[in-house]
Amino acid sequence: MRLLIARCQVDYAGRLTAHLPMATRLIMVKADGSVSIHADDRAYKPLNWMSAPCTLTVTPPLADVEAVVEAWESELTEVWEVRNKDGDTLQIAIGEVFHDSAHELGIDPGLQKDGVEAHLQALLAENPATFGHGWTLVQREYLTPIGPVDLLFRDDSGAYVAVEVKRRGEIDGVEQLTRYLELMNADPLLAPVRGVFAAQQIKPQAKTLAGTRAIECLLVDYNALRGLDHSEDRLF
Repeated sequence: MRLLIARCQVDYAGRLTAHLPMATRLIMVKADGSVSIHADDRAYKPLNWMSAPCTLTVTPPLADVEAVVEAWESELTEVWEVRNKDGDTLQIAIGEVFHDSAHELGIDPGLQKDGVEAHLQALLAENPATFGHGWTLVQREYLTPIGPVDLLFRDDSGAYVAVEVKRRGEIDGVEQLTRYLELMNADPLLAPVRGVFAAQQIKPQAKTLAGTRAIECLLVDYNALRGLDHSEDRLF
């Protein structure tokens, strides 16, 4: 992982456009090639980012006519252009650099799920019919090069379906499943693989993002799966 703290201007062009004026920010480049830009607030959420797979090209500031940076042009040191497979670009014009370091983190063991989330995953593995008639479980914690996808099923047509399970479904979970699907669909023994994002609650933003990625969302009733909440026993 590379960590760069510098004055920078950021311009994103793709399905929409976004502009961040010159300011001091943290730029993070991960081993998978993804790039994210952070301010000193907003918790873990970046101001802008480009998910892997993408390519990073570095040029001198005068080599790119698009790198005219308001009144700060004279202080530029280089311009980064990050481009994904869809042709979207993230241009980062870098001025004064305060910190630049690289760190080898190694393979991460992955998030240890809390009791409810782990139990929810186990219950869904035991009850494939939650997703549809004729579904069968292939494997729990199916390993990909960047970590395990929670559940791998075959649907009633025999096609593979990757399921990511969360207690609370947010944008990060959708991004995580998207990365898994990109790698799994690159494997001719698995492709085509579609995705399902299963959670007890799913934020509207996560549902919208999932829709743009052709990922199905499924709200899961944890108590019903546990056998503690039977709809036929309710008065209302």
